[in-house]
Amino acid sequence: MILIADENIDRPIVDKLRHCGHSVEYVAELAPGITDNEVLELCSSPDALLITADKDFGDLVYRDGRLHSGVLLLRFAGLPTHLKAERVAWAVQEHGSEMVGGFSVLAPSTLRIRPRPAFN
Repeated sequence: MILIADENIDRPIVDKLRHCGHSVEYVAELAPGITDNEVLELCSSPDALLITADKDFGDLVYRDGRLHSGVLLLRFAGLPTHLKAERVAWAVQEHGSEMVGGFSVLAPSTLRIRPRPAFN
């Protein structure tokens, strides 16, 4: 699995995932300032998972029907960065393969994994 960390993801989360042995491409290192559509294009590999804190990706996936390989939306308002990093590392380690292809939301005490939306 390839993890794509949006540029709004705290650097310690990226560092923690890399320390755990995950392949992480960080938008802040690759192409800062690119659009959300361009971020989704980075996730073209079937085993890629986008990690973001940007709720706009929900609109792109559900309202606009944009194809994606998987999105993990982080909802961690007020949580210290080191705990965010631990929580994301846990979710990817324990549930990463389930999240690929779907739209997931990770909060301090919950993880919701939804399969890829079906569009007509």
